[in-house]
Amino acid sequence: MESSLGISDTRLTDLLLDAVCVVDADGRFRFVSAAGERIFGYPPQEMIGMAVLDLVLPADRERTRAAAQAVMDGRSHLAFENRYVRKDGSVVHLMWSARWYASEGIRVGVARDVTQFKRAQAMQAALYAMSEAANASVDLSELFRRSHDIAAGLLPVSALAIVLQEQGQAAPHLAYHAGDPGQEACLLALCDRVWREGGVAVQRDSCVSLVAVPLSAGESRLGVLALARACGGEYDAEERELLAYIAGQLGAAVQRRELQSRMKFMAMHDELTRLPNRRLFHDRLQTALARAQRQDSRFALLFIDLNRFKQVNDTHGHLAGDRLLEQVARRLASCIRDADTLARLGGDEFVVLLENIASRADADIVADKIGLALAAPFELGDGLTLAATASIGIACRPEHGDSMQALMARADKDMYRAKHGTAPCASP
Repeated sequence: MESSLGISDTRLTDLLLDAVCVVDADGRFRFVSAAGERIFGYPPQEMIGMAVLDLVLPADRERTRAAAQAVMDGRSHLAFENRYVRKDGSVVHLMWSARWYASEGIRVGVARDVTQFKRAQAMQAALYAMSEAANASVDLSELFRRSHDIAAGLLPVSALAIVLQEQGQAAPHLAYHAGDPGQEACLLALCDRVWREGGVAVQRDSCVSLVAVPLSAGESRLGVLALARACGGEYDAEERELLAYIAGQLGAAVQRRELQSRMKFMAMHDELTRLPNRRLFHDRLQTALARAQRQDSRFALLFIDLNRFKQVNDTHGHLAGDRLLEQVARRLASCIRDADTLARLGGDEFVVLLENIASRADADIVADKIGLALAAPFELGDGLTLAATASIGIACRPEHGDSMQALMARADKDMYRAKHGTAPCASP
């Protein structure tokens, strides 16, 4: 059949960017225009006789079947959207307009490829969701889970891993992994490569494609984000750009949370010794007191004050004094249980909270251990060796009071009483 211009209808449809498809009553292709190959990946002649539903993404088949029936019932269908699986296994988003011609027993549909548009929409939504998640008040594990969901909503992801370099650690550690456990080892190996060499790394073997991008914030390297994609192509440049954005948001969020954590730690800990400070100690003492009153249990406070510490600063300088305090803190910590609390109240004053003791004798034992621990000389560097002693005051609940103020006052008074006649810090 020819048009009024003397050109066959088939040649005209071949000029269209959209695919024109003719389908019979049984749902099989009878004609596909030339644009079909670009959209579906199959040459038009190869599609003739194929069932339409066989090419539809399984998740969309029921909707597509219902829409086809509606068209055959005489209702024109405009702007119906579904997804097809191309010959290479990739997914294409289509928008259809269709009409049923009963006299010929055919359904004519025009398919427009809206994959890029749908992808742009999804990208915009994902970028917003990622930005929102990165700025939300959630812990890192929840942020990593949300990031995984966002990435999986846009990309084929069979496994995802995140490694982080945390302060004080020699190497990054695995902070998050989800997906195929069999791909964890290769993801970690690629993360290690990116951590050592920098940049973006892509790796592919017979059954999986991997990509890893660094997590960073400004000049700070914080970790690596890596994804695995099971059989079916590699991550393209646009997908890697999305990963880079996700990694950037994660990097900024990790840095922000690390800063918040450091600020919180600094607010509750002594900067020099890293021990709980007066504020945190008061919180723990209040909690211990409430618990002891509820359970009718005993605890003890040990107030510890270094003797003649000012003389160390005046004679040897504040650097030597700081080094002495650091070493004293470590030795005191070695004398108590993990469940006990050691804090620095300020200057050369320390305090120990011993919970769940049987009697005053338990506190005396710890005080004796502290005396022995401090007896050994302190090597302070630059050839300087000093000896130190301490005065220790003890208060027990309930004998010496049942309030924080009463117990602290009693321990402080007992410490000053013990301080009378003690030896100064001096060179041995």
